[in-house]
Amino acid sequence: MATPGGNRRAADEARRDAEFAAFVAGAGGRLLHSAVLLTGDPAEADRLLTAALARLYADWPGLEGDDPYDRARAELFVRYAYRPWRRPRGGPLDGLTARQRLVVTMRYFEGIGEEQTAAVLGMACERVAAIAALGGARLRSGPGRATAAARTAAR
Repeated sequence: MATPGGNRRAADEARRDAEFAAFVAGAGGRLLHSAVLLTGDPAEADRLLTAALARLYADWPGLEGDDPYDRARAELFVRYAYRPWRRPRGGPLDGLTARQRLVVTMRYFEGIGEEQTAAVLGMACERVAAIAALGGARLRSGPGRATAAARTAAR
């Protein structure tokens, strides 16, 4: 026999599922593009985004007025920053280091302010500015030069 509390719980879960599905339908494309910029690999980007969205889904009932896009974006960036190190390859940010990809994506693609970027990544604002400037300089130098500069810097 169904209890009134059980019906309410099922209705709450159905509402939560519908809200989350609507959020993913609206924001998933932009989040996936950020993930591709970070990883340079669509399959790796999909795995990264899936993990970030799974965490957001688990936290969904407790958002309490927080912007779900900001939370999903922060989770994506933190998961990328603290994942086992793998050199990103390919994509429009090829030639940038993993940290430069992260800062350039946060600052210029997502439009996150320097202070907020520094807070999410746990570094000083000056460091964020320096990384963004170096990444921007590498991008402006052209794809061939950016890759060569990255190889030279890695030596």
